[in-house]
Amino acid sequence: MDNKKSLKKIIITILMALFGILFMTPFLWMISASMKPEADVFIFPIQWIPKHFSLIENYKTVWTTKFPLYYWNSIKVAVITTALSVLFSSMAAYAFSKIKFRGSSILFVLVLIIYMVPSQAILVPQFLLLRSMHLYDTHLGLILLGSFSVLGTFMLRQFYLGIHDEYMESARIDGAGHARIFWTICTPLVRPAIATYAILRFIWTWNDYQNPLIFLRDKSLFTLPLGIHSFADLNGEFYSLIMAASVSAILPLLIIFIIGQKQVIEGISMGGVKG
Repeated sequence: MDNKKSLKKIIITILMALFGILFMTPFLWMISASMKPEADVFIFPIQWIPKHFSLIENYKTVWTTKFPLYYWNSIKVAVITTALSVLFSSMAAYAFSKIKFRGSSILFVLVLIIYMVPSQAILVPQFLLLRSMHLYDTHLGLILLGSFSVLGTFMLRQFYLGIHDEYMESARIDGAGHARIFWTICTPLVRPAIATYAILRFIWTWNDYQNPLIFLRDKSLFTLPLGIHSFADLNGEFYSLIMAASVSAILPLLIIFIIGQKQVIEGISMGGVKG
C-alpha cells in the first residue's frame, strides 16, 4: 500500500512538473526573444539560449522611448488604487461582518448583485459621471473607479467573519470603539488575507486595459497596457523590442508575488480553516 502511494505521488509530481514547464514555455520564450537580434527571433528550432546577444541594445531602445513615462503612470495608478481599494474593502468587510444594523443583510445582497453586473454594462454611466465631475482623462478618475471593489469586500468579509466575537467583547470592556477594534484587533488578524487581496488588486490594476482605453485620451497619461500597444504600433516589425518591453512590464508583478507569496499562502490557508 505504501509503495502504491509513493508511486502515485511520484506520478503526480512528474505530471505537475510537466504542466508547470508547459505553462512557463511562453514566458521563457519571451525572455529569450528579448535578448536576441531581430533576425534570430524566429529561427527554428528555437534557440532558447541565444547564440548572439542583443540584450543591452534591445532594452536601451525600449527605455529611451516614452516607456519610462508609461511605467511611472502604471506605478502611480496601481499603487494608489490598491491602497484605497484595500482600505475601503476592509472597512466595508468589517462593517458587514461585525457591526449589526438593520438591513445589513439586504444591503450586502445588493452589493453582491452589483458584482453580477458586467463591467462593460456600466461603462457609459461611468463615462458620464466622470465627465460631469471633470475627472475624465485624469489619473484621479481612473483611480476612483478601481478604489471600490465588491469582490474585495466579499472576500475580506469571509475572513473577518472567522474572527471570534470574544476578542471584540474584551476590547469593548476596555472601552475600545469600532475604529480601534478595526485597526488594532481585527485587521492584524486578517493581515495575510489583506496582503493576498492587495497583491491581486495590484495585478488587476497593472494589467487593466479596458478602463485606461475608455477613460484616458492624453497619451502622456497612458498606463503600460496602452503604452505597450502604442509601442507595438511604432515597432510592430521588431518582435525583439516588443518582447523586451513586455518583460519589463511584468517584472514588478514577479517581484511583488515573490515578496508576498508567503502572505498569499497564509491567506489561502486561513480561507480553508474556520473556527
